[in-house]
Amino acid sequence: MEFVDHDQNAKRRYYWPGEKLRKRHQELQLRRKKSQVLEDLPPKIIHKIPVELNAKQRLSYDRAEQEGIFYLKSLGTEVKISHILELIIRLKQICNFDPGTGSSSKIDDIRDRLSILSDQGHKALIFSQFKKQSTGVIGIANALGEFNPLILTGDLSAPERSDVIHRFKHSPSHQVLIISLRAGGLGLNLQEASYVFHMDRWWNPAVEKQAEGRSHRIGQTIKVNVFKYMCIDTVEERIDRILLEKQHLFDTLVDDVTLDLSEKLNKKDLMDLFNL
Repeated sequence: MEFVDHDQNAKRRYYWPGEKLRKRHQELQLRRKKSQVLEDLPPKIIHKIPVELNAKQRLSYDRAEQEGIFYLKSLGTEVKISHILELIIRLKQICNFDPGTGSSSKIDDIRDRLSILSDQGHKALIFSQFKKQSTGVIGIANALGEFNPLILTGDLSAPERSDVIHRFKHSPSHQVLIISLRAGGLGLNLQEASYVFHMDRWWNPAVEKQAEGRSHRIGQTIKVNVFKYMCIDTVEERIDRILLEKQHLFDTLVDDVTLDLSEKLNKKDLMDLFNL
């Protein structure tokens, strides 16, 4: 608090009204966004893509959510944040792929878009927070095998990583690179790609923006299109809503590269996702 109001003679306050706090914050923090310091950088266009779960996914999702809520209720006062997060992860994985059939509404949409983009010679990045065979990076690669995709995860050695990046940059036969979000969020220059797909969403929007920054950076010559997927009437839609509400205040106060919204969600926020 002394950082904000360091007048030792002033009466200390532990709450500042929003407008006054914004004004004081502007006096103390110099904000420079990418658009301000890199004026020649092509635009980045964000597309939120709502998709309906296919019939198989919907059955699997509804069953898993109902069973999960029943379990959380059975825990009573013993329920912990970790229990809720486990359910959220499970449901998000089903939103990626149906566990029984491997079908995916998201993949169907991505495949249609890639068919057009690859014919036009564009390269694309696909990010997922999951690495498992059935729900994440490897599952995506298997489902999109006709595009001869490359995979980049934290399991690769430094030489393997360099080889994957080199092939993606220089080989016309590799137009798609699938990346685990945490492994590919920093330290990569992939301006050859002008399309970015987020198969699933991360708690921290700044991590997503860092991932998009692999393409949208100095050296990029054309606009970058970013597609963010969200399954309708699922926990993904409810998480998106609550994060937007939380983020609004921070967007007006601080640069979101420093913000991890997962730390701002309390137990009540998470319980509300399931009307508990």
